[in-house]
Amino acid sequence: MKKIIFCAILLHLGALRSQTIDPVQWNSSIIKISDTDYNLIIEGTIDKNWHLYSQFTDEGGSLPTEFDFLDDEGNYETVGKVQESKTETAYNDTFEVKETFFTDQAKFTQHIKLVNPEFTKIEVLMHYQVCNDVCISKEKKFAFSLGGSSVAQETAKIDDKSIMLAEKLRLNLKNKSLLLSSNGAQVKEVSMLRIFILGFLGGLVALFTPCVFPMIPLTVSFFTKHSSNKKKGITNAMFYGFFIVLIYLGLSIPFHFLDSLDPEILNSISTNVWLNVFFFIIFVVFAFSFFGYYEITLPHRWSNKMDSASQVGGFVGIFFMALTLVLVSFSCTGPILGSLLAGSLTANQGAMQLTIGMGGFGMALALPFALFALFPRLLESLPKSGGWLTTVKVVLGFVELALAFKFLSNADLVAHWGFLKREVFIGIWVVIFSLLALYFFGCIKFPHESRKKLNYKTTFLGICIGGFVIYLISGIQKDATLKLLSGFPPPSFYSLYTQPSDCPLGLNCFKDFDKGLAIAKAEGKPILLDFTGWACVNCRKMEENVWSDPRVYSMIKDNYVLISLYIDDRKALEKKDRFRININSDYLKSINTVGDKWATFQYLNFDTASQPYYVTMSPDLKILNSPKQYANTEEYYSWLKESL
Repeated sequence: MKKIIFCAILLHLGALRSQTIDPVQWNSSIIKISDTDYNLIIEGTIDKNWHLYSQFTDEGGSLPTEFDFLDDEGNYETVGKVQESKTETAYNDTFEVKETFFTDQAKFTQHIKLVNPEFTKIEVLMHYQVCNDVCISKEKKFAFSLGGSSVAQETAKIDDKSIMLAEKLRLNLKNKSLLLSSNGAQVKEVSMLRIFILGFLGGLVALFTPCVFPMIPLTVSFFTKHSSNKKKGITNAMFYGFFIVLIYLGLSIPFHFLDSLDPEILNSISTNVWLNVFFFIIFVVFAFSFFGYYEITLPHRWSNKMDSASQVGGFVGIFFMALTLVLVSFSCTGPILGSLLAGSLTANQGAMQLTIGMGGFGMALALPFALFALFPRLLESLPKSGGWLTTVKVVLGFVELALAFKFLSNADLVAHWGFLKREVFIGIWVVIFSLLALYFFGCIKFPHESRKKLNYKTTFLGICIGGFVIYLISGIQKDATLKLLSGFPPPSFYSLYTQPSDCPLGLNCFKDFDKGLAIAKAEGKPILLDFTGWACVNCRKMEENVWSDPRVYSMIKDNYVLISLYIDDRKALEKKDRFRININSDYLKSINTVGDKWATFQYLNFDTASQPYYVTMSPDLKILNSPKQYANTEEYYSWLKESL
């Protein structure tokens, strides 16, 4: 588990830093052995404290160096493997494998034999990873001239085609001052409050788990009884709570660096197909851990080291006590934090929202330690630890399992696989929550617990869950809506039933800006520009709860040309339509997919990377009203009406 999390963080950090940093300086040469035999040589000088990894480093650790010889026509053959200069080997505690790497200098030699005597140029693509505190994945392309000249290293550049296609993305908007309205700030403010409350609620849930709940009276008693006076005990408990909040806030810091390098990166991460599949697997693993089949913990030596450090005393010792709690409670808090992480990254202003959410989570966890230190008699009112804590974990397991399929649904939608349609998704949730109802009725038991005895509490909870299952079943019918869950199941047009169009609510929409603009000019109608996403929960909520209102629906259908641009669409662009663009001075972005194109289009013209984001404009590109984001029905209807 720790390997997966560590790798994911390093890969995200490395992918971004690799845009501007290369700790290896390369040069290359070619040695002629005979008329048909040559040695290709690539040498690298590695910056201090960095490691470049061998082709033969053990699996499970950092990525090995690989070479692709770009010859599809069989003009030459490689003789043997690429030979390496001297390497070093060391054990990596994080990955728990032996790694083979270069320091200071690296040299690679490949013997090649010509098949076609007329062939004069060999191209080699090198993939490699270098690490110090973070890992950077890079690739370099080398071109060797068989005439004996030194290698010409090809570097990324923007060609004329890229300049032309990038320029087409920039609109000559009029009334741009409307883009600076305070509306976006209001939406952000509401979102921040919402994510804080969700984080706080997540922290409260984490309190009532077997990893955290029993720690409350023990820790509070330690501070109140082992301090020289009551005032000092309260002060120490307060600092203990403060450090818990500080540690959780610190976990969000790396994501701010990601956000600053590329404003679209958090959205790209959250809608990445394979990352969503990764989250699906992780949540399933967490769910079965909650069911009691195994326990997921961070390495014991981490918590042991922190526990030893907590003996130092003073505020330093208290800090390490807080860090020890964070580590030992990971098996219960990890899944909840994972939900918060994934939810924040899919929301607007992801990095800041993650910080706010982490702050709320940490505050909820820290609150009882400070509260009971101030009022120690309240400890007597705490319920005793017991079987109910196991029940809480099992319920969380079912919730984690249901959320896992949300991530798999995101991947299915973004990649257009088409196997997890709306009715299939709802059907899976029906099965999951039916099993939860049976658990409360005592029909199912999990390891480490005896069969549940029916009482009025479990019977009541089972009936409530059963009612929720009946509600879910109603959503499987054609054209049925589940407004309480809007945004979680796939959209209504992503269905097993035949749909009039693949646009929300059967509306007529365009998924290409230029095509929609042409129709708007021909019909003389204003444009409703809808920046949305396949995996955007708030976009689905707007469509199913606001657009479905008869007044809003008629207004859009009769008065606007709807252009819906999906910023997370992973459909590859045709080769002729791919290009590169300078997003800022530090970041050269490749536009390879439909989503890349529209996400960049949004950022360049509207200086935002959030969804949903709605803009009304005339066919001559005049902004008609301040942009609108998440809103209620009345606000949205009034906004559409004012725009006309």
